[in-house]
Amino acid sequence: MRIAIGEFISLDGVVQAPGGQDEDTDGGFAHGGWTHPFFDPEVMGGAFAEWQANADALLFGRRTWQVMAAAWPARAGDPFADGMNSITKYVVSSTLGEDELTWNNTTRIPGDQALDQIKKLRETEGRDLVVMGSASLAQTLLAEGLVDELRLMILPVLVGGGKTIYPTDGHLRTFDLVSTVATGTGVHVCTYRPKAGA
Repeated sequence: MRIAIGEFISLDGVVQAPGGQDEDTDGGFAHGGWTHPFFDPEVMGGAFAEWQANADALLFGRRTWQVMAAAWPARAGDPFADGMNSITKYVVSSTLGEDELTWNNTTRIPGDQALDQIKKLRETEGRDLVVMGSASLAQTLLAEGLVDELRLMILPVLVGGGKTIYPTDGHLRTFDLVSTVATGTGVHVCTYRPKAGA
């Protein structure tokens, strides 16, 4: 499977709490839900539907999984929600118990085994293994060179600080722009792939 990361991201590289005020207030983050004024259902919604259609499974960090698991089951009946609820899901966590994995088709990957198990998943046949949100996990996967596609919805806003997916190890990583489309709200939906041999 290919590992594809999909993120809402600000101009200053922040991915924290795009969906709601209290989604993730770590570090005193006070701008939860900052994506809402810019959401374009046709272009951005279409991109999400395409990502879902090409996915065999979703991969989450614990916090993002818990936010999603609390939201999507209640939206059953909507085609996108039904897809989110039925697809195979993996959550990387050292703290979640098996009895807490209440969202359909979820398997826990222990934190201390994460890289090994994710590498094995990547080597299996299939379509995309999609990471949504999950800033710490996405940052680790990028740092380890395990990302095959980076899908960014770049919003025209500076958030002023917060969690990012970008490694800070000083290594240069080059990507090719595969596609881009702009919304009427000023969002650029961009797909990148690591440059061959880079």
